[in-house]
Amino acid sequence: MLWLCLRFHQLPLQALTRQQATTAQPAAIPVVIIEKQRVLQADDSATEAGIKPGQSIATVRALAGTITLLERDPAAEQRCLQQLCCWAYNITPSLCSYQQDSLLLEVGSCLALYRGLDNVLAKVRTDLSCRAYSYCSGLAATPRAAWLLSHTDQDQGQALQLDLEQQLAPLPLKLLPGFSRQVDALAKAGLRHFSDILSLPQQALARRCGRKFTHVLQQILGTAEDRQLLFQPPDEFCDDYWFGYEVKANQELQPAIQMLLQTFCQFLRNTQLQCQQIEWRLYGINHQRRSFEVRSTLPQSSWQEWHQLTQIKVEQLQLDIGVEWIRLSCEQLVAGQAHNHDLFNQAQREPLHSLLDRLQNRLGLQAVEKIACRDEHLPEFAGYSSTDQHTDPAADSAYTGQRPFWLMPQPQLLRYSKQQLYWNGRLTLLQGPERIEDNWWLDAVSRDYYVAQDPQGQQYWVFRDRLREHWYIQGIFA
Repeated sequence: MLWLCLRFHQLPLQALTRQQATTAQPAAIPVVIIEKQRVLQADDSATEAGIKPGQSIATVRALAGTITLLERDPAAEQRCLQQLCCWAYNITPSLCSYQQDSLLLEVGSCLALYRGLDNVLAKVRTDLSCRAYSYCSGLAATPRAAWLLSHTDQDQGQALQLDLEQQLAPLPLKLLPGFSRQVDALAKAGLRHFSDILSLPQQALARRCGRKFTHVLQQILGTAEDRQLLFQPPDEFCDDYWFGYEVKANQELQPAIQMLLQTFCQFLRNTQLQCQQIEWRLYGINHQRRSFEVRSTLPQSSWQEWHQLTQIKVEQLQLDIGVEWIRLSCEQLVAGQAHNHDLFNQAQREPLHSLLDRLQNRLGLQAVEKIACRDEHLPEFAGYSSTDQHTDPAADSAYTGQRPFWLMPQPQLLRYSKQQLYWNGRLTLLQGPERIEDNWWLDAVSRDYYVAQDPQGQQYWVFRDRLREHWYIQGIFA
């Protein structure tokens, strides 16, 4: 196994600056994250002013007159980490969050897919640069060791040529989380690095530091099992793309839109999910934001389909703000539905729902109506048109028999002479009768329906009114 640790050491700062990206704060104003009235992290501008972690608020105000102080928000950090987990799930299904600011990815099982470790690391670098996250990485055979090695600057390729103990040897013991008391006691004895304790007898070390300490050390070295709680995909998705500059032309949005859709649809395929609606949000400065929704008639997971529908919306977008970053979100994911495709027919016609999707996204939902059926016996009441695309399929399938697509607004009287019907010529009855009786409680209806045909071969839907003893034509077959 090979574990890759991605430690987002500036996550408290970057999680909050993302929320503050639309505020009317000049870029030159330093930003400082505080926790318990002390500096936790500071951006580059604040660091240049001499602000360091651990300083008090009074010291910060003395060093920098105008400054933005933000209280640490662990919930915002976890939202960002959850978003990063959804992204990393496209690389490997075996991953987990760790120590509130890191991801652990088991990449050894997917090296063949990416044709080598270098390609995996290159994809990580490219994707995270688009998401504007700073990170440190570490590679090791165990997850805890990978996290420890993310605190070093050594070359990962060269580090993998060493055994695990050689990689860990120069690291300070103070990196071990949760063992500050034991580490302080070891430091007083002159043991400050992993190299100082790896050669010690395990029993002697356990008597001095406790069995929990030695068990964690064994997990780091891989001699004890270390089961991590693996990430389970959520029922929603969210991802961002940071441009690093202001985008003022619609066409410049396309690369970001395509990358986000490809990541999103890869996530859908990996989790066997689909969706019918996505939302795009464009963020600028001074609280400026634009958002639009893209809908599909049927659930799907094809990024090409979503890209085509999104392009229609982008073409209609009046981009009057400078966009700094863009967000794709979907809050309703459904179980995937299999679609049958012809393996050999390469000239398949476009599905009808694709045309409906383009029309709705270009003209609006109210501009496209669907003809459907409701559970009524009388034909003039059974058919209706609606903008609601989620009609009852059971009602539609109930009227797939001998029913014409076109019905007349009102049934028209037929000429009946000498036991013969006439409508644009002589009619011949082909099928029937089909009796329909309804509305007995208000205005009783009793009809016998037939399929009739004229000399030219055109077929009609006619009926005999059993109560009035007249013949009528009500529909025309295509």
